[in-house]
Amino acid sequence: MKNLGAETVRPESGPPSAELLERLGRETELAVAACYQCKKCSSGCPLTFAMDLLPDQVIRLALLGQEEQLLSCRTIWVCSSCQTCTTRCPNRVDIAGVMDWLKEEALKQGKEGSAPEVAAFHRFFLEAVRAHGGRVSEAHLVRRFTLFKLWRRPDLGELLGNFKLGLKLMKRGRLRLAGPRALKGRAEIDKIFEPYRTQT
Repeated sequence: MKNLGAETVRPESGPPSAELLERLGRETELAVAACYQCKKCSSGCPLTFAMDLLPDQVIRLALLGQEEQLLSCRTIWVCSSCQTCTTRCPNRVDIAGVMDWLKEEALKQGKEGSAPEVAAFHRFFLEAVRAHGGRVSEAHLVRRFTLFKLWRRPDLGELLGNFKLGLKLMKRGRLRLAGPRALKGRAEIDKIFEPYRTQT
């Protein structure tokens, strides 16, 4: 069982930097400084068994300005954005939002080495949402991710299994090759993605 005590956070060597917290405050409305380390986020998170840093430790390191340690950790990619941590926070700190911001920052800086396949899936998912006006095209997403995995680690057995599964889904009408119809608010969707247009 993991120790949820604050002493488990060991910042990397180097002076704390206020720059990370300043960027978080400037680019988001995530009240990170309101965290008082009650650890309700970590005690409720269903994925701590796979994390190298607990959610409360991520917030603590953000407050300490330990950007390098945060952007290279596995936790931000393990987080499924289920919002359990955010819901449990008594001070309404959007911990899941912080995780999302850290993911985008890691992608921006090319630091996705701790979980490259998860980082790639994250990137392809957002590409599919943007390309199809707010809805996910499973065909687009699966095609991009499959090509990525084949390039990194060819596995013809897995490819054949996925192909058979895809055929079954198509026969049942659960997979559309043409993709979904775009939502009516396409302009609003484009506006959301505008700041990240050059990143993917």
